[in-house]
Amino acid sequence: MSALLILALTAVMVATAFLSGIFGMAGGLILIGILLVLLPLPEAMALHAVTQMASNGWRGLLWWRHVRWHIVTVYLIGCALALGAWSLTQYVPSKPVALLMLGVTPFLVRLLPTSLKPNPDSAPQAVSYGVFCTTLMLLTGVSGPIFDTFFLGGKLDRREIVATKSVCQVAGHAMKLIYFTALIGQGAAIDPIVAGLAIAASMLGTTLARPVLEKLTDAQYRVWATRIITVIACYYVAHGSYLLVLPLFA
Repeated sequence: MSALLILALTAVMVATAFLSGIFGMAGGLILIGILLVLLPLPEAMALHAVTQMASNGWRGLLWWRHVRWHIVTVYLIGCALALGAWSLTQYVPSKPVALLMLGVTPFLVRLLPTSLKPNPDSAPQAVSYGVFCTTLMLLTGVSGPIFDTFFLGGKLDRREIVATKSVCQVAGHAMKLIYFTALIGQGAAIDPIVAGLAIAASMLGTTLARPVLEKLTDAQYRVWATRIITVIACYYVAHGSYLLVLPLFA
C-alpha cells in the first residue's frame, strides 16, 4: 500500500469515525465498502474490525458514565453464542443475499406488534439481538441498521444509546477479528503501521464528534438516526436486488 493511499485511507477513517461518533452508526458501513475495494476480504474485515474496535472503544471511554452495563452483559451472551455457532459452519453468503438481509431486517422490526417492539432493557431481546447482530457482523462485516433500530426502540437518551452501543460494538468487532484471523483458516494479516494509524484516526474522529453530539437534543438525535437507518436500509435492498437480478440479463 503506497504512502498516498495510506494517507487517504487515514483521512477516510477520521471522517467515518466522526460520523459514527455523532450517531453511533453509518461510519463503519462506509469504511467497510472502501476497504473491500482496496484489500482482499479477510484483510479488509480484520482491518475494519481493528478500526471499529478503536473507534467504539474510545467512544465508550468518552461516554463511560452513560453506559448501561446490564444491557452490555446480556448482549455479550448472544455474541458468544453466535460466534460459537458460526465457527462450526464458516458459512459465507453471496453479496446479494447479505445486502438483502441487512436491508430488509429494519423494516421487519418496524412491523412487529407493540408487545414485541425492540427494547434494549429486555434481557431476552438483548440476547436475541446479540446473536442476530453478531451473525450479520460475521457474514457481512457490519451489523447493519437492525442494531441501531434495537437501541432506538427503548427509552435510553442519546448519550446512553451511543455509549452502550459503542461497548457492544467493541465486542461484536472483536468476534469478527477472531473469526477472520483465527477461525476460518485464511490467516488475515494487518500491517502494524496501517493498524496504528487506523486506531489514531478513529480516536481523533470520535473525539471531534463529541461536541456535536452534545449540541443535539434527544428528539433531533432520534429523528436523524431513524432517517439514516432508513436510507441505508433502502440502499441495501436496492443494491442487493440489483445484484440478484443482474445475472438474468447477462
